[in-house]
Amino acid sequence: MCGISGFVIQNRNLSYDPNAVIKKMNQAIFHRGPDANGFWKDRDGKVFLGHDRLSILDLSSSGSQPMISKTTRYSIVFNGEIYNHIRLRKLVNINNNSWNGTSDTETLLACIESWGLNKTLQNIKGMFAFALYDNKNKILSLARDRMGEKPLYYGCFKDTLIFSSELKAIKAHPNFENEIDRNSLSLYFKYNYLPAPFSIYKGVKKLMPGSYIDFDLKENLSKSMSKNHNFYWSLQNKRNDVSKFDGNYDDAKIKLEELLLQSVSDQMISDVPIGAFLSGGIDSSLIVSMMQKISTNPINTFSIGFKEKRYNEAVYSKEIAKYLNTNHTELYLSPADIMDEVDNLANIYDEPFSDSSQLPTYLLCKMTSKSVKVSLSGDAGDELFGGYNRYLWTKRIWSAIKFMPPILRKKFSNQVQNISPRQWDRFIGRIFKTPFLGDKMHKVSNIIPLDSPEAIYDSLISHWEEPINLVNDSDNSFYNRYTTNINKKDTSISLEDYMMLSDMENYLPNDILVKVDRAAMASSLETRVPFLDRDIIEFSLSLPKDYKVRNGVGKPLLREILNNYLPRNLIDRPKMGFGVPIDEWLRGPLKEWASDLIDEKKIKEQGYLNFSLIEKKWQEHISGSRNWHHHLWDVLVFQMWLESN
Repeated sequence: MCGISGFVIQNRNLSYDPNAVIKKMNQAIFHRGPDANGFWKDRDGKVFLGHDRLSILDLSSSGSQPMISKTTRYSIVFNGEIYNHIRLRKLVNINNNSWNGTSDTETLLACIESWGLNKTLQNIKGMFAFALYDNKNKILSLARDRMGEKPLYYGCFKDTLIFSSELKAIKAHPNFENEIDRNSLSLYFKYNYLPAPFSIYKGVKKLMPGSYIDFDLKENLSKSMSKNHNFYWSLQNKRNDVSKFDGNYDDAKIKLEELLLQSVSDQMISDVPIGAFLSGGIDSSLIVSMMQKISTNPINTFSIGFKEKRYNEAVYSKEIAKYLNTNHTELYLSPADIMDEVDNLANIYDEPFSDSSQLPTYLLCKMTSKSVKVSLSGDAGDELFGGYNRYLWTKRIWSAIKFMPPILRKKFSNQVQNISPRQWDRFIGRIFKTPFLGDKMHKVSNIIPLDSPEAIYDSLISHWEEPINLVNDSDNSFYNRYTTNINKKDTSISLEDYMMLSDMENYLPNDILVKVDRAAMASSLETRVPFLDRDIIEFSLSLPKDYKVRNGVGKPLLREILNNYLPRNLIDRPKMGFGVPIDEWLRGPLKEWASDLIDEKKIKEQGYLNFSLIEKKWQEHISGSRNWHHHLWDVLVFQMWLESN
């Protein structure tokens, strides 16, 4: 795992020293690769590449970057891991059949020299983002892995292309223009993240997962941004192309276990100490169980816990670790621990990002990095195999309300808003058999008038349902175009498949993977996600929805596979998620801190947000009449970020 950065100059009349700038950019993301750094520029002095290295494979200097191919045609800076690189070495032809070292970066360059960029991207399996310069054709290519595990930002400012793993390196370039994009900000308040290709800054984009973009130095670089963007893989296309699984349910279970064991085995390859996050849930427990089966020694496992019982899964992870005989470490968090780290969030995430589990995720990574340099996680099991409660809630709620006349729904919605959270919790739990909706009663009041299950799903994944009213001077037409386009449903697929596919395309790469990458990299820790092996993703797409949501239960395949490794009593319980008691803390230990951030004078002077909407939710929340912690945390994180920029 590493950090990459660089820039391409077209206007040679510079007011700065480019050699000093590339070093400054590298230094800004030093945490991503503290073991070594390197720089490269082409003979014309137009292309500058920088690399910060976290040494995982081939710890010798032969794995150092920037790396030059054997023919010297290609130069590369690479972030990530190619898990099948050893197998690829047996397939690729290289001059004299000799290798300088054992790094996957050298394998990647050899493949590109033999097969070209597109074919190489089709054949590699892993997580990655890289910049490749073709010295012969004068083309710089930026590429990103299929699901977006590794980040890559880019933008053109004053005839200069600038790119990096993180925004802080782009901001270190003197040509960067620090202007907030209010349209992107409206999307942030809807989702609690900024979806690709957008970033918080005008002129800066995130490279889309499964794609690469070519910048021809013989052309205008800004034009290349719009016309040379290529997708080598996409979920939508793969879903249409993949052959439907022709076996029965038991066949699928056997096949999935084989694929997972292979993926876990591939991702355990490392020249440094390795471990795993263990939450106590199905996905992480399955990954840890398989790691322990493969390993000849107890593996290292790590968990975070809370004193608040309804948020605490650490008691379960401890029991699982004991059963599997892992070398287990746990840390219990208090509000004081959060306050010690909360001000670091803006620096860690670079742009507004308000999934509140970012706090325990960072502290988990920080603790883990003291013992190992690589950690596997159970992320993506929910999206691929039907694990989120919303896949069940959406259908249940729609079944309960779809026959109600619109006028009656509107009236019922107005009445719901006057019910206390405690009363609503009892009511919704009895009617929809859905726990913990008391803090989402405002959601339900908005959902009741909706006219489709897809609209219900969209409401369930939204925070501020009308963020254009919150963000001053945001473009209503932009917001409507984006949300309308993203919510389009392919009529040939089931509701459950629609929701899972949407989460794989949006929530997973823009929230879950961002959260883990930035938290881990801030701790100089590499994280790996076995569920995101290409073969597992494509296998998931080949399965009927009944194999992923079955008899009102999500992830049946994963549950039954896990029964081969752990007794049912250790895992058979309601899904909790990796939540944080932000709702309680905002009324208690975080109240004064929050009040200062959303001070009326401060918000009005900044000019970005509508204070009256924030004030209403704040007063209702601290009084206990409503629970608005998701909405308020969005605002608080943006305010923290704004004050640090």
